[in-house]
Amino acid sequence: MATCGEVLVKLLEGYGVERVFGIPGVHTVELYRALADSSITHITPRHEQGAGFMADGYARTRGQPGVCFIITGPGMTNIITAMGQAYADSIPMLVISSVQSRNQLGGGRGKLHELPSQSALVAGVAAFSHTLMSAAELPLVLARAFAVFQAARPRPVHIEIPLDVLVENADGLLRSQPVSVTRAGAAPNAITQMARLLAHAQRPLILAGGGAIDSAPALTRLAERLAAPVALTINAKGMLPGKHPLLLGSTQSLDATREVIESADVVLAIGTELGETDYDVTFQGHFNIPGLLLRIDIDPDQTVRQFVPEVALVADARHAAEALEIALSGEVLAPRNEDWGPARVAALRARLDADWDEATRAQTLFLQTVLQVLPEAVIVGDSTQPVYTGNLTLDLDKPRRWFNSSTGYGTLGYALPAAMGAWLGSRDAGERNPVVCLIGDGGLQFTLSELVSAVEAHVPIIVLLWNNQGYEEIKKYMVKRAIEPVGVDIYSPDFIGVAKALGCAAEAVVGGAQLVEALEAAGRREGPTLIEIDQRAWMEARMGTV
Repeated sequence: MATCGEVLVKLLEGYGVERVFGIPGVHTVELYRALADSSITHITPRHEQGAGFMADGYARTRGQPGVCFIITGPGMTNIITAMGQAYADSIPMLVISSVQSRNQLGGGRGKLHELPSQSALVAGVAAFSHTLMSAAELPLVLARAFAVFQAARPRPVHIEIPLDVLVENADGLLRSQPVSVTRAGAAPNAITQMARLLAHAQRPLILAGGGAIDSAPALTRLAERLAAPVALTINAKGMLPGKHPLLLGSTQSLDATREVIESADVVLAIGTELGETDYDVTFQGHFNIPGLLLRIDIDPDQTVRQFVPEVALVADARHAAEALEIALSGEVLAPRNEDWGPARVAALRARLDADWDEATRAQTLFLQTVLQVLPEAVIVGDSTQPVYTGNLTLDLDKPRRWFNSSTGYGTLGYALPAAMGAWLGSRDAGERNPVVCLIGDGGLQFTLSELVSAVEAHVPIIVLLWNNQGYEEIKKYMVKRAIEPVGVDIYSPDFIGVAKALGCAAEAVVGGAQLVEALEAAGRREGPTLIEIDQRAWMEARMGTV
């Protein structure tokens, strides 16, 4: 007899799932019955939040959903934060959990791991949460989940399976096949309207977000045909090469870039929610789009949020960009302003380069040093100073190489487990990119135990620990508002000693030369490395020379 749990594993294989992140427990052992004989590799984190962050990082580099097996009750409350980050950033994640038997749901009988309604608790951070009431439902519910991942705005999906359903006879489902759903194409009428407005514009501009990441080639050609400056959100970095003459960078929160956006007469926003953490990270407000706004998004609701568009199109970003490119080939372009396009971008770049303060320059040099040694590195960031700086100053040549938790939901502790997932996803995608975790001392203490997971799984991530002995950014925020700092000057352990005790290579560095040597050595290792950078020592050593 094949149980529901066994058929689930078979179906996941059919959908191309290669990894599962989870911590086995008494309520989930039936999910594992068929796992050992399957092609799916299991990764064991040290906390369910780590499982969710690993799945998130995996999805971002692999381009496929990260999958988690999570136990009832505390497992689900632990993973909710990671699901919140994935929900905010539109990351595909499939969370499969156990739940009490059908006749005990909501019973309040004091059962192990019991919640009044686990599904209701999770629903706010998921595209949907479904309780499987019979094994027969399994193929259809999985098809719904993968339809979200394949053709809608990708977000976490939660499927909970009651303990009695997990062991239910599912022989009749063994021949079930995966379902493939194609994303929406671009409506010709909307494309025609957009193409004409863009063709007649004298100062066109493009705002591209993470939802457009797979449209990079077509969008680049579109920008070049229009001579349109392009601003990228943080999750879209790399869609245009870093030195491209039309690239504004990811500086939409700065007044100088906002002036450029406000000067545009037609703005194409594609795959972006135009949200605060991409367009107003300084939290000053006043981000405006006075020109005609064209919006392309896979989510109908998102096309009319934040700013009302002149024309809205619900479609896959790649299909839409390619259709626009074709439509524009038949349009006669209006004369462009001489000071627009590359000229305006070059002027902005020069202005920003002159305005960066010394701290920003020193932290940018730190990031540039990392990329000089590891030019193909994927950098997974937490909420810490060099990440905030890199969001503004760093441009990369390929997408999926810079992402962090300082946007969207804004979690701490994300970068370490997400970097693990990113390395595994990169390998499963056939890449050989080194993966760097960039994290502060406060954030690292949220998920420090996942260093053990990296050692166990032989994942050679490089953890760059930016140590400023506390929550320095929050401390500055308090001082700026005349609030006496409380709770921000926290105790920092001996991270080098802890990392070595957990089985990692570890060392502290001061200055660029030591950092280069440490990175080169770390790049040759088969296991994880922690490199600690004392923030004050680095700034003192570099600020006078950058």
